[in-house]
Amino acid sequence: MRWLALALLVLIGAPQASAQAPSETAVIAVGGDPGHLNPAISTAGPLHAVAASLFNGLVALDPDGNPVPELAESWAFSNDGTTVTFRLRAGVEWHDGRPFTASDVRFTFEQVLFRLHARARAGLAPAVATISAPDDRTVVFQLKRPHPALLRQLDVTEAPILPRHVYGEGEIATHAANLNPVGTGPFRFESYRQGDQVVLVRNTRYFKPGLPHLDRLVFRVIPKAATQVNALSRGEIDMLQRVAPADVERLRSRPVTLMETRSAAGGANCIMTVSFNLQRPALADRRVREAFARTVDRQQILERVVFGQGRVAEAPIGSGIGWAHAPGLLAGYRPDIAAANRLLDEAGLPRDASGQRLTLDMLHFPAFARYSELMRQHLAQVGIALRVRTLDPAAFAQAVFTRRDFDIALISYCNGTDPEIGVRRMVHSSTIGAVPFSNAAAYSNAEVDRLFDAASRTVDDRERGALYRQAQAIIARDLPYWWLVETDFTAAWNAGFSGFAPWGGQFAETARRSR
Repeated sequence: MRWLALALLVLIGAPQASAQAPSETAVIAVGGDPGHLNPAISTAGPLHAVAASLFNGLVALDPDGNPVPELAESWAFSNDGTTVTFRLRAGVEWHDGRPFTASDVRFTFEQVLFRLHARARAGLAPAVATISAPDDRTVVFQLKRPHPALLRQLDVTEAPILPRHVYGEGEIATHAANLNPVGTGPFRFESYRQGDQVVLVRNTRYFKPGLPHLDRLVFRVIPKAATQVNALSRGEIDMLQRVAPADVERLRSRPVTLMETRSAAGGANCIMTVSFNLQRPALADRRVREAFARTVDRQQILERVVFGQGRVAEAPIGSGIGWAHAPGLLAGYRPDIAAANRLLDEAGLPRDASGQRLTLDMLHFPAFARYSELMRQHLAQVGIALRVRTLDPAAFAQAVFTRRDFDIALISYCNGTDPEIGVRRMVHSSTIGAVPFSNAAAYSNAEVDRLFDAASRTVDDRERGALYRQAQAIIARDLPYWWLVETDFTAAWNAGFSGFAPWGGQFAETARRSR
């Protein structure tokens, strides 16, 4: 995929130093409490924004999305593409001083990622026959078939490696180490006050010579976007990994660097998506879902919520994966209030004396409030009331994926760089279950399953794209979700810093104070 990287350095007045931080500290705002610090069991953005700096993947992704060595110094494919041998770096240590070995890699994939990470479980596990560790520095993936997306599924966002000696005993999802993590990453864990801040300190034994440059990262939980921007302007924080679109123009007149990208903490090529709980009687009726789609004005969302920082979604697979995208597929669902009212009448949902037909619970992260505020106005036109509940990532995952206690959920589903990474987990019936940020709709269609399975067994992108477009046509007809807007991201940091890399998990690995 092609990455957008537009850096704008605006220098007005002298660079501001952080008012509350030592000279080699960066203070970063995050929009929600991470809930825990284990990125191998969740794809939530606020969690990855903090915890990715503690860990590494076998590979990293460069600004163009190409794999480069990380914990693995090299790799080789067999001629038929079904055996992949990774050679691990020598001398890598966990933060507690224990050596990193191939057994950690095997353990992480088999016991953690393939069970609890939504994208790895859905998009990678079905392609892997076995993983072996013939010696401490060698890992061999034996695939059931060639898997084109493999390397891009092995970075710290998609496959952070955990220490077997820490997580080998006990239940992973509730393990004490989730709040006191041990990784190999550029920063080590120091403290976590839930709802307030997380502090990480420099890993002095990091395997990349000379890195990181900063001594400390302080992540402050600041839910309100306006408060974040004010804190950045006053020098109370040094970086925003995600600037609310409404605030980008404000910051252009400040001494900050702005960088735009299609990727951020938690994933790439993200689509803000309404997930319908198909197990609720009203929403099991496709006419109700279509009425919802014909009522919500996505162009208004693009203009008023994300302020043009993205695109109206045209298909279930985002435009950033051009070879699999189906342009214009959703164009038939243009806003049409009269048609929406007819569909709701046909579904047996008449208006009551107050004009209301239906009340739906909508769950989302606090940072998404502007979406639900505008959709509430839209839906009131057809007699649908929204009752909004904002939850932090951990509580949201429990409510939506474990208890199924919701009508509709608003989720930023990140496609990644291949449909096998971030789309399969949304629509394949095998991904229905309690794994966070998997198939929230509980959608099941045998033909969609078959087409996705066929695409995963095909190496040629032209053939794969044709299969994915067939699947998307069915999904767009069934409407288990409603795809609102593809979102781009803008990161911002005070001009006294350089080297931030907001497109990847290791966003602060090369950051430093400007001299």
